[in-house]
Amino acid sequence: MEQLGSRNPSNGLETMGFSDLSVVRYNFEAAQLYEEALRRGEADLTAHGALCARTGQHTGRSPKDKYIVRDAAAADQVWWDNNSAISPENFERLRQDMLAHAKGMSLYVQDLIGGADRENELPTRVITEFAWHSLFIRNLLIRPQREALARFQPKLTIIDLPSFKANPERHGCRSETIIACDFTNGLVLIGGTSYAGEMKKSVFTALNYLLPKKSVMPMHCSANVGPSGDTAVFFGLSGTGKTTLSADPNRTLIGDDEHGWGEKGVFNFEGGCYAKAIRLSETAEPEIFSTTRRFGTVMENVVLDERRVPNFDDGSLTENTRIAYPLDFIPNASKTGMAPQPRTIIMLTADAFGVMPPIAKLTPEQAMYHFLSGYTAKVAGTEKGVTEPEATFSTCFGAPFMPRHPSEYGNLLKALIARNGVTCWLVNTGWTGGAYGTGNRMPIKVTRALLSAALDGSLNNASFRTDANFGFSVPISVPGVDDRILDPRSTWADGAAYDVQARRLIDMFIANFAKFERHVDGSVRDAAPGAKIAAE
Repeated sequence: MEQLGSRNPSNGLETMGFSDLSVVRYNFEAAQLYEEALRRGEADLTAHGALCARTGQHTGRSPKDKYIVRDAAAADQVWWDNNSAISPENFERLRQDMLAHAKGMSLYVQDLIGGADRENELPTRVITEFAWHSLFIRNLLIRPQREALARFQPKLTIIDLPSFKANPERHGCRSETIIACDFTNGLVLIGGTSYAGEMKKSVFTALNYLLPKKSVMPMHCSANVGPSGDTAVFFGLSGTGKTTLSADPNRTLIGDDEHGWGEKGVFNFEGGCYAKAIRLSETAEPEIFSTTRRFGTVMENVVLDERRVPNFDDGSLTENTRIAYPLDFIPNASKTGMAPQPRTIIMLTADAFGVMPPIAKLTPEQAMYHFLSGYTAKVAGTEKGVTEPEATFSTCFGAPFMPRHPSEYGNLLKALIARNGVTCWLVNTGWTGGAYGTGNRMPIKVTRALLSAALDGSLNNASFRTDANFGFSVPISVPGVDDRILDPRSTWADGAAYDVQARRLIDMFIANFAKFERHVDGSVRDAAPGAKIAAE
């Protein structure tokens, strides 16, 4: 077996049971991985120097094919209502079969870090079949100094072999695609999918399992910090603006997707960004757009024209087109990945029902309620069979990555908010003047103006009304913003139709939250939308 690149000789792949490999390429950098990916026909070179790959049938994650080993250590720790189990015996068969499948292969290894805080970092070794996967994960995680690789000792190892097909009868899974996580032994096995995001989210899932034991809050969020050290955290599901709104030229970007919050403040889990590219615009998102013209950026499922120029408006392969790039491709990105204690939390939702105001101030109890709810909405046409707005509730704004019960994360968040005196806001980047199909998308200029006022503290001095439907506080007037848009009912042509739509959404919130009611105290239950209506 030929072994190339920088590595620690004491923990090579042979120590994991790999044998008869053709070549192992350790810690190759971008130029070498470009050469490998192009030589092997894995990807195309774009006109501007990025690498563009297609992921085949899987253009997104496969949450139904994700499993956690149910052993003695994990049995009482994992939220099994939300996570599928695989037995230790089936996992071991899967591991042995993947090792056998790898015989004769050329593999790529990256030794990387999850977590910018040294006290809470997760050294991670990622073994991939594809060169472009190796570059992807090199972009997304934190890259150790070259001299540190000689003493690198992984606590988590990911083996990603897209050509391996799982056997449901033999491995106890649902399909040929599998993402199996053994937290006790620090091993993740991925097969049957070329979608690179599974690797990054496996690291996030592991940190979500490990950090709460240390009283550190793992968060599916972006974060930035202002010149005065005023850190802001942005929770939000895909499509709500988490990446876009945190990329503010006047603030330092900490990261766009995954962070921890502990005694020393906020820290990024990653060393890169994984941004949605569909309808990416140089005018609307100049910092992110500029990364598509950089050597080292990896694109997924972006359509190229005959001149190899990306067409970001083309969603023919998927609406989930993506770009992955190192964090330092953003001019104002943090070099440390760390920031002081947050002053502000923003919870983002794209309300396609057109019911929620563009911004609302939350009490700590309301913040916990909306954090556990994790609401946004899908719109017609984004998925097969979706013909009208459809509510989506993903607890903690990231249910697929949460191994523990949501109450663990919710109680951690509530305690951290109280300890640090954090101000919480709910921001609707969805629709106004009617539901999707009738109303219009919330103007980005309005959202940015309201966010600026929230982050600089001036919005705290506004006059507020109590929303009759949701009970949170909504500003009546904000400089530079039309007063009408702050009152969503007044933007509808038919106020009675708004009331019907609001009641419908409230009922969805209440039905979804029923499973959490016994895990929270009365003050959080009383923060439910519709509580005022019920009292009357």
